[in-house]
Amino acid sequence: MYGQNSSGVSRPPLIDANRKFIVATSGGKYAEAAIAGRLFYAANINMVATSTTLHTTFVGLGLCNPTGSGKNVIVHEFGWAIVVDLVAAAVLALATTTDSGFADDVNAPIKCCRDGYATSVCYTDESAPIVAPVIVKVVSQIATANINTYQPRKQVLDLGGSIILAPGRSLVTDTTTVIKASAAQFSFMWEEIDA
Repeated sequence: MYGQNSSGVSRPPLIDANRKFIVATSGGKYAEAAIAGRLFYAANINMVATSTTLHTTFVGLGLCNPTGSGKNVIVHEFGWAIVVDLVAAAVLALATTTDSGFADDVNAPIKCCRDGYATSVCYTDESAPIVAPVIVKVVSQIATANINTYQPRKQVLDLGGSIILAPGRSLVTDTTTVIKASAAQFSFMWEEIDA
């Protein structure tokens, strides 16, 4: 019996003294996708404000898989940092919408996790007119000591591939109240596979 390594070379499997397969992973759970050039990330360059919940002109960070891309986008990770006083306590969530209104924003550049290896089919945007957003994941509460004792810290949420954007779909940040200008930064990490 033979198996193949990631380069397609046939190799015999390793078996221990109890005749059990020895399986060794290396490089972490995203390494294979990163090496293959399927894994991408983007973040706001500058701190931004946010819009109110389900606003049809969202402000924050959006990830768009444009119609006709030929790819499904598997969202693996979402990150956020809020660093100054808020107008009021807020709930941070993620919402899905169509690709209407999105343009590629230089203020949230997309990079391949295997730096310089591949180009993404996606767009990112810090603000866009969107259509009928729907909240799909509540992420966190956000407040300051002026409102209560909860203090947000930089956070990274492993979404485990639970949000998949087909061509023509987008994912945007959503807050129940406005976060002031120059107060928030967001990031996404995703994998692109053939649709």
